Amino acid sequence: MNAKMSEKVLIVDDEEDFISVMAERMRVRGIEVATTTSAEDALKMVEKESYDVVIMDFMMPAINGFKALKLIKAKKPEVKIILLSGNVPHDLSTAAIESGALDVIEKPPDIEALVQKIRKAAAPPPKNPVKKKIAQKK
Repeated sequence: MNAKMSEKVLIVDDEEDFISVMAERMRVRGIEVATTTSAEDALKMVEKESYDVVIMDFMMPAINGFKALKLIKAKKPEVKIILLSGNVPHDLSTAAIESGALDVIEKPPDIEALVQKIRKAAAPPPKNPVKKKIAQKK
């Protein structure tokens, strides 16, 4: 098995130009990217595929990012979601974090900082040596 697995990300934004640029910038950094322009499609995609991180615009028509966050978390609580927005009030950002968002980042995001968050979120959890020692004593 290859030690360096590519992170798999879904980008959801109603601005096609934005997702095109973001997807290209992530692919150049070795990240596997899928995109959609609607939260409705994102919900279907998350049910069918497994993604390390979903990066979603906060403000979209029909289902906004906050509502989509809640719907995704209700069905797949393990999915990590980063919300992007040009202007979200602090109370909505806080509510999004409390509802399970990994982070809320201002648009346009710093690509290097975003990639670091994706890689950290996609990394396997560290092995807990305490649990291992307890298991060995039994």
